[in-house]
Amino acid sequence: MTTTPAPRSREERLKDTLARLETDVDLWVASQGHLIPLSFLWDGAAVLVSTPRASLTGRNLLADGRVRLALGPTRDVVMIDGTAEPVDLDDLPAGTGDAFAGKTGFDPRELTRPYQYFRITPRRVHAWREADELDGRTLMRDGAWLA
Repeated sequence: MTTTPAPRSREERLKDTLARLETDVDLWVASQGHLIPLSFLWDGAAVLVSTPRASLTGRNLLADGRVRLALGPTRDVVMIDGTAEPVDLDDLPAGTGDAFAGKTGFDPRELTRPYQYFRITPRRVHAWREADELDGRTLMRDGAWLA
């Protein structure tokens, strides 16, 4: 028999969400109906991903920066709606490329195929485990943390 943990407070969910953003390596990226997994780096304010510039995801994000991200399993999900902005390699802040490569084990700077970085700024964040956490699942609204 599986025991379901008690619902978390908003503060607990926020703490868990920030921990997941710091420690998880991969997330799901949805853009214009297309869904793929990508590795990422969280800098405390935004998510950095990289994908081939000419890929469907790269083209989608360049054409329309609206994006949805998902982390975690289905019974402990974090959903992030945000805005993606392209960041060229020369415009990455000092040390960011190394931090991305160190966390993800993947360095787009070393590839011959042109990769594009995207900085995704969260606008809305939801986190929940079960139906008993649906109330209060919103942790960020209009780019501002609620807890």
